[in-house]
Amino acid sequence: MSPALIALLPFIGALLPGLLVRSGRSVAATASGTTTLIALLGLLLHIPAVMRGEEIVARFEWLPLIQLNANFRIDGLGLLFGILILGIGLLIITYARFYLSRQDSVGKFYTYLMLFQGAMMGIVLSDNILLLLVFWELTSLSSFLLIGYWRHLPAGRQGARMALTVTGMGGLAMIAGMLILGQIAGSYDISQILQSKDAIQASPLYLPALILILIGAFTKSAQFPFHFWLPHAMAAPTPVSAYLHSATMVKAGLFLLARLWPVLSGTPEWFWIVATTGLITMLLGAAIALFKDDLKALLAFSTVSHLGLITMLLGFGTEEAAIAAVFHIINHATFKAALFMTAGIIDHETGTRSIARLGGLRKLMPVTFLIGTVAALSMAGIPPLNGFLSKEMMLYEASHLDQARQLFMVVATVAALFSVGYSLRFIFHVFTGPERDDYPHHPHDPGFGMWAGPALLAVLVVLIGLFPNTMAGWLVDASATAVTQHAAHSHIYLWHGVNAALIMSIIAIAGGAALLGGHRPLLAAWDAAPRPEAKSIFDGLLLACVRAGRGLTDRLTNGSMPRALTGFTLAALFAGCYAWYTGAAGKVTRPMLPIEPVPFIGWLLVMTATGCMVFFHRVRLLALVLVAIVGLITSMFFAYFSAPDLALTQISVEVVTVILLLLALNFLPKRTLTETSSSRRGWHAFVATLSGVGFGALCYAIMRRDFAFDPISGYMLQNSYKLGGGDNVVNVILVDFRGYDTFGEITVLGIAALAIFALTQTLLQGNSARRLLNWKHDQARAGDRHPLMLVIATRVLLPISLVVGIFIFLRGHNQPGGGFIAGLVVAIALLMQYMASGYAWAQTRQTIPYHALIGAGVVAAGVTGIGAWFNDKPFLTSAFGYFKLPFLEEIELATAMGFDLGVFLCVVGAVMLALNSLSRIARRAGETVNEKPMDIDLSTEQQKGAL
Repeated sequence: MSPALIALLPFIGALLPGLLVRSGRSVAATASGTTTLIALLGLLLHIPAVMRGEEIVARFEWLPLIQLNANFRIDGLGLLFGILILGIGLLIITYARFYLSRQDSVGKFYTYLMLFQGAMMGIVLSDNILLLLVFWELTSLSSFLLIGYWRHLPAGRQGARMALTVTGMGGLAMIAGMLILGQIAGSYDISQILQSKDAIQASPLYLPALILILIGAFTKSAQFPFHFWLPHAMAAPTPVSAYLHSATMVKAGLFLLARLWPVLSGTPEWFWIVATTGLITMLLGAAIALFKDDLKALLAFSTVSHLGLITMLLGFGTEEAAIAAVFHIINHATFKAALFMTAGIIDHETGTRSIARLGGLRKLMPVTFLIGTVAALSMAGIPPLNGFLSKEMMLYEASHLDQARQLFMVVATVAALFSVGYSLRFIFHVFTGPERDDYPHHPHDPGFGMWAGPALLAVLVVLIGLFPNTMAGWLVDASATAVTQHAAHSHIYLWHGVNAALIMSIIAIAGGAALLGGHRPLLAAWDAAPRPEAKSIFDGLLLACVRAGRGLTDRLTNGSMPRALTGFTLAALFAGCYAWYTGAAGKVTRPMLPIEPVPFIGWLLVMTATGCMVFFHRVRLLALVLVAIVGLITSMFFAYFSAPDLALTQISVEVVTVILLLLALNFLPKRTLTETSSSRRGWHAFVATLSGVGFGALCYAIMRRDFAFDPISGYMLQNSYKLGGGDNVVNVILVDFRGYDTFGEITVLGIAALAIFALTQTLLQGNSARRLLNWKHDQARAGDRHPLMLVIATRVLLPISLVVGIFIFLRGHNQPGGGFIAGLVVAIALLMQYMASGYAWAQTRQTIPYHALIGAGVVAAGVTGIGAWFNDKPFLTSAFGYFKLPFLEEIELATAMGFDLGVFLCVVGAVMLALNSLSRIARRAGETVNEKPMDIDLSTEQQKGAL
């Protein structure tokens, strides 16, 4: 199975729960589990190839210009994390089916879970760092949804926001670091980056890239000082905690450290930053976990501690430490997922997670007791369980550092001591002791569906501990080989003789037992001791940032549009002036062209109309006329400068906008009141004049100079017919060269029309509707609502206009025209029918749904673009050919016509839907209450009577 398909399968599975949940909770869970199982089997099929040292690769070009390619590969490290993500994910899906209550939306839960699973698989199988970043941010978003799944709980909402804030900020830093790393290596493909160690570490940008990448990894893996978000994420349902915070999400940061280990490790900067951070996190998390009363909080801080342990091992920079880190990733996933699910069982069956309210569960919940005890002893590092093996390897590596770093051995031993203490506390304070009579619910073991998953993991804990090389050695070797880029051969045994690591381990176990015995006085001292609270610091910093941002915003803008525009304009002017005077524009090379009378008269008319607009803009109807004059003269300039397409477009747009604005202004006061002082208006006039003069000067300077770069217009002119099959360069640009832009524009045009329709719906309800019913015109109206000559003229012109629109549409690929202009021409013809005969008459004679017209246009354009894929071409690439039809000359047919048809439909639909919206307001306001639509299909006598 292709690595790309394995990464894609969870996303496909995310579609199923929501669709199948009505068939039952079990059906939704089965669909999610089946998809995960198929992906897992597809991954496992590659084990023989990976063990032979091969890499399974799938490469697809996505955005090659920015080197963002959909490249996936499976090596030993990807195989390890893929097995953890999919294997434990399968157990969590089964566990969640029985854990969640009937009030919980199972379809939504499994959808979020599968989205997260897909994002994690994307991270571990990506062979392009830009693609990895996409999946990295998707894990933050999907984990936000999972942590806040119980959104009715304030703690859940707060935990989700905190996790998203911390990991999102780290992700932003990591994006910058990854971009620097790719620039140093000359490629964004991970397989190429891993071959560039010398260039990366010799670069002066190595340290900035390292720090930025480590911030992203540390925030995701809850390393100090970002450790505080993980415990607060425990407000999520226990299946989420077991999956995200023991086996997957928090290990994404560890995966990143391991994946980039070959090129970033081995330097003093790597050692001191990574190893020290891991050591502090390991000790801090273990100490806090010892004194937590909530079971999940204890496990959360223990997770923080073990993540620090793995980070420290990777920070040592040796191949033996990397092998130990990989092995502990496997072990931690097995015993910690089992412990989280055990905590969920206890909470589910007893109604509480408070250790102070538990105890005596050994006989009441014997199966849960056995599973929890095995997993907790492994977490403590007690032989012969798997946690003991990787803990011994960690202590061994710490003890073999040089003398300047021996502090690591001491602190690691203290952290291991605390680890034993909280692990024993999980066993003895929860399961041993006398039975109580004040449990919130009567404790008992759950059904098989809930304990089967953690039981399987507990069995693996034992088997890996007893037979480490058989059960996990092959996977450790494969993944460690991928990390170190050298063939790794692990030798994992229960007994290595009496050495420093064994002595440190004995000290840790004895000290942990002593901590358990003296826990009560130690807890009192802990509670009484003053200490900083990370969450309080975070909340304080967040509040300070919000206040500072709000204060700055209030000072910069108070919601006034003129103030905001003034600031923007002045900033643009400053930036433009700075760029001009610090750049090298060169000397004037082009002579002035002679000023001809006709263009000069047009320029005077534009300037006069613009000046009148400034002085008379409060008279809205006059302002609209002046704007139209400016637009029409601009279209004449386009025609003068040999741009007929632009001229046709400008004229059509002006006609449509003037008509629609006239209808809209009908419901507004005819004059705008003066709201600003003369001094403020003077200041605005000064800024506007300065901006206009500056822009004019820039245009003048550019047109008088030749620059080193060649304009893109040359490429368009040379390849318009060759690549697009059309002589009309403007149309070919719109439907081919920049077809994606046009596709976005018609989509936005349709959305704008739908937004107008939605706003109209709001106006036609409630207080707005009552005001419209009571609205009276502020000026006298003409008595002749539908002049007969206008009615007749528009009816005669309608078919002619439609023919003209079709003609313009068909000729657009080689002559001035196209779908946009044709759509405007047809829209104008229809607009005239509404204006001449009234909305009621026109609406009864056309039944085309404008919403569907917009949708059909977008679909037509999109389908045309997708068709290029079947010819192995990029989206929206046109194809064309010449055909001989009977009784006709040879004609050219191009797929761009389908795209142009989509543009045409969108334009007509958007304009008419906007008119429809305004007309509905007019009808509600009483415009058509007494209207008698004029129908010219009358007898001669009736027509005389009408006249």
